[in-house]
Amino acid sequence: MANKIRLLTVPNVITCLNLLCGCAGIVLALDGHTFGAMVCVLAAVVFDFLDGFAARLLKAYSPVGKQLDSLADMVSFGTLPAVMLYHALCGMMVTAEGGYHLLAFSPFLLTVFSALRLAKFNVDDRQTGSFRGLPTPANALFFTSVSVICVDSSLGVWTIPALALLFSFLLVCEIPMFSFKVKDFVPEKYSLQLVFLLLSGVTMLLCPLYSISVFAAFAPIVLLYILLNIIKWIWKINNKKSNKQ
Repeated sequence: MANKIRLLTVPNVITCLNLLCGCAGIVLALDGHTFGAMVCVLAAVVFDFLDGFAARLLKAYSPVGKQLDSLADMVSFGTLPAVMLYHALCGMMVTAEGGYHLLAFSPFLLTVFSALRLAKFNVDDRQTGSFRGLPTPANALFFTSVSVICVDSSLGVWTIPALALLFSFLLVCEIPMFSFKVKDFVPEKYSLQLVFLLLSGVTMLLCPLYSISVFAAFAPIVLLYILLNIIKWIWKINNKKSNKQ
């Protein structure tokens, strides 16, 4: 019994590290330290992967761990990116218009829809090996990357609210999206994941050649992830229609 409790504690400790990264990132984002907040998001993504990996490796699953994971993700991937975008929008509006208005709060739509996405994930039995809708870590990486781009370039004030609306839909849509939960490594089963990793690596390598921040590369990488999944989804639908005819 004591051994079981210790095993269950390991993934939960890792999940708490994810949560701490989210809290630290929010403080950094509010102080205007965009790159520091981005590092916190990346660390949270690593811990989010490791807690699931540890749970599967140790067979240390628990209802508490499942709920704790979602609560940590809500802070690190639902709230932190929205705070970063809010800070970026406030800065853009002061520069462009001399004041703040309600548009600056539009990124918090992502927080609301991240909560809906995480609640849906916890009760959806179809999402054990893959996802339905965009995972919150991918959404967080995209928007923290957009926050970094805002520091280095001038985006239109309406760009972030428009992206927030689009990605809010993607978080709760029914499009199947692959995960990296590897149960038995058979290359044929994970060919799409391997293609994605290869193209992502190429994207990261090209960034220094075009004087682009490596952090900014996460935006096109997430777009690539979404595009590959949409192509696969459409192909499956067309394939089913062809088989019925």
